[in-house]
Order: sequence, then structure tokens, then C-alpha cells
Amino acid sequence: MTHNDTHPQAAEHPTVTGHTRIVGVIGWPIEHTVSPPMHNAAFAALGMDWCYVPFPVRSERLAEAIAGVRGLGLCGINVTVPHKQAMLALMDDLTPAARTIGAVNTVLIEGDRLVGHNTDAGGFLRALREAGFAPEGCRAVMLGAGGAARAVGYALVDVGAHLTILNRSPERAVALATDLHAANENAIIDAGALTQSALRRASETTQLIVNATPLGMWPHVDASPWPDDVEYPAGAFTFDLIYNPRETLLMRRVREAGGEAIDGLGMLVHQGAEAFALWTGQEPPTDVLYRACTAILGGK
Repeated sequence: MTHNDTHPQAAEHPTVTGHTRIVGVIGWPIEHTVSPPMHNAAFAALGMDWCYVPFPVRSERLAEAIAGVRGLGLCGINVTVPHKQAMLALMDDLTPAARTIGAVNTVLIEGDRLVGHNTDAGGFLRALREAGFAPEGCRAVMLGAGGAARAVGYALVDVGAHLTILNRSPERAVALATDLHAANENAIIDAGALTQSALRRASETTQLIVNATPLGMWPHVDASPWPDDVEYPAGAFTFDLIYNPRETLLMRRVREAGGEAIDGLGMLVHQGAEAFALWTGQEPPTDVLYRACTAILGGK
């Protein structure tokens, strides 16, 4: 059964009028985002006169675009690469999570004030728990130290995980660890280079492995952050933040080794659901969000 079979109204293009409330997403490039069909499906399913629009914005035009958000009376926006960190300086206020993570992916407009939120951290934790893994106090290894890793690291440290950050550039791993520890002095965080020996040591005790690198993302589907000659810990749960393709090379090898692995679609859906609730005050039907995404990306 397809998404269209289950929710026929969600597949229709919304009729936009002068009463329609507008939200959207800014990024560059933006053509491949699945957020517009995801959110518009939820608006249609709930009978809401809202519309979600993608806005392609180059980095050098970001400040102008944010001024336009105020002037046009948008209700809120999502922010995707490469603008999440640059948004910090353009907000009137930041939530503690956005400030600590150092990135804004959702903007809530309160009167004339722009408040920067980060829903990636909460979306990650909800997706992890939905998959049956309880992260509280676990031993986790995170591969990567970029923008996505900042949100994941914040989330894991916040629930008391013992976190090891491994990155090809160890300086970035150490810098992220320092930032996370500054926000939570009780955090237990190790950091270093993403090497075969480091992976072997970490895999001896880890319970959770998170791929926060782009290795394996379409179209480079033959890449993996895990070397072929390092045995994969079958007892570790693996969360690959990539959702295109739905099964990465890393995930396939984890499953072949007898382990469990999930992709990043759940994080995409739940961070979007949190943004939806911030803007509208209503919880979206997550089954509709999932169906809208899988209709585009494939998979179950």
C-alpha cells in the first residue's frame, strides 16, 4: 500500500490563499529535501491551512533571507546545510540546546522575535528509543565531529552516555569534546583520531555506534567509515544518520555480522515533528510523516 492509498488528501497540492500560514526550509542546495512533502502531508492530514516551502539561499544572502522571514510574516523556518551554525548570530534568542550545540535548525517566530531552536538532538533520541535502544548511561562511539555530530553528541551526553568521538581530523574531535564538556562538566567524553586501532579499542566495550559522517551517502554508496579489516562488534547497536540510501554499506555489514542497524529516517521524521509542534502547537501524525518520506526515498 502506498502513501497515496492511505492518505489521498495528503498527496494533493495545498491551495494557498491569503489566509494560508507559511513555513519552510532554507539551505543550499535545497532541491533534494524531503521536508516539504513530509510537512505538507501532515498539514493535509490534519486539515490545516498551512504550507511548507523550500527556499534556496546562498550563504552570502543568508542575512537578507532572515530579514525577509521577518518582513514576509512567515510562521517559522527550518534550516539545513550549510547555514545551521551561521544562524546563531542572526537570532534574537537561542534555546540552551541550540546555544550549546552551536547550530540552529528550527526558527520559531514569537511576535517580532526570532528564536533559534535545535530539534536534531531530540529527534535523534526519539528515533533511537523508537528503535528499542535506551541510550541512558550507555557506552557510545560516534564517528565524525561535524554539524550533525554536535547535535548527537549533545543528546548522548545529556542522557549520561560515556561518549567516545572519533574523527579523521582528531583536532575537530577534541574541539567538540571540549565544547560538550564545557556545557556539562560531569560528562565523560574521550576524543581522538578515527583509526583502525582506535576503532578496535572502542569496539571492545561499546554498546552504541553512531555514524555522523557523510560516508556512504548517495551517490557515494560504496563508501563506509568502518574499515574492511576491522571486525564489527555484533553486540553493538548502530545508528547511521544517513537516510539516502535507506541501507548503507555500513548498515549492511553490521547486519551481516549479526548486529542491529537503523538509518537516519527516524531522526529526520522526529526532528521535523518537533519543529511542527513548535510552530503549530499540534503534534503531527508520525505515520503520515514516515509515509511521505518513504514514498520519495523508498523502503519501508
